[in-house]
Amino acid sequence: MAEITAAMVKELRAATDAPMMDCKKVLVEADGDMAKATELLKERGIAKAAKKADRVAAEGLAGFKIADDYSKATVVEINSETDFVAQNEGFKNLVKATTEEIFNTQPVDIETLMASPFADTFRAAVAKIGEKIEVRRFATLEADATTALNGYIHSNNRIAVVVTAKCDSEKTAEGMRAVLKQVAMHASAMKPTTLSYKDFDADYVQSETVGRIEVIKKENEELSRLKKPLKNVPRYISMSQLSDAVLAEAEAAIKAELTAQGKPEKIWDKIIPGSIARFISDNTTLDKEQALLDQTYVLNDKLTVAEAVSEAAASLGGTAEITEFIRLEVGEGIEKVVGDFAAEVAAQVG
Repeated sequence: MAEITAAMVKELRAATDAPMMDCKKVLVEADGDMAKATELLKERGIAKAAKKADRVAAEGLAGFKIADDYSKATVVEINSETDFVAQNEGFKNLVKATTEEIFNTQPVDIETLMASPFADTFRAAVAKIGEKIEVRRFATLEADATTALNGYIHSNNRIAVVVTAKCDSEKTAEGMRAVLKQVAMHASAMKPTTLSYKDFDADYVQSETVGRIEVIKKENEELSRLKKPLKNVPRYISMSQLSDAVLAEAEAAIKAELTAQGKPEKIWDKIIPGSIARFISDNTTLDKEQALLDQTYVLNDKLTVAEAVSEAAASLGGTAEITEFIRLEVGEGIEKVVGDFAAEVAAQVG
């Protein structure tokens, strides 16, 4: 039996772009014969798939699996190069099998998944399909007896969401599952990027504030030219900026305006709360766009998601608070390369 050195593995990897572990495996099988090892990689589709590494896989499907007892749920994104392949039954079956594998074995990351015995099944399917396919990301959420869990996968199989909420009792947790499915559907449509405004980085909020104000100012220039009503230019965009001092200043301005309008002080307590609520609403646009708990709930636009969940739990005689959610959308954040088909053909025949 020939000794398989690190240098041999490195040489084979350089020649085929195949993963290190696969290179070592075939070299052992080929007793150190580099040519035979290369052929083994090609036969198994490993080298072929690896050579597609420079292509962009931005299409694909999401996978979703939830336990019958709602104790855990897994979401997966698997990418392909084209939407045509994403609709292939072989690809759909691969997504289903991969989701099942991750749900059952719970690998810590993609590297662990692709170092497991399942990797051979995955690569064989990729070789048969004949296109670059990769597991981009996955996550699993779990629930104990007093944690409600549910999820949703959109009908196009490109968006998958899982949501959990901590409840006061097992009874409340069980009753909140249906509500969490509705919240997952909300998240699918409204695209929150974080749970709460409290998660935002201060520098991010500041840069967004400057950018959003400038956009509104430019829009107002055009509205002014067209002699149309101007949009309100907010000073703030997140609850994280609305300190006690800011809110006190806003209340003082409201009182000054009521005084100027000649409104008697005895009715101020009926006006000020609504005016403060409008001030907060006008100055928290970032939260309402990106933070799940602070978004206006699609099933009741008079409530935020957090308020809707709290109200639903109260109707069950308990309490519930969303603690975590995961939303995967296929291709999100991937920059697609727009190819020049004519140039590609010319390059191939030239």
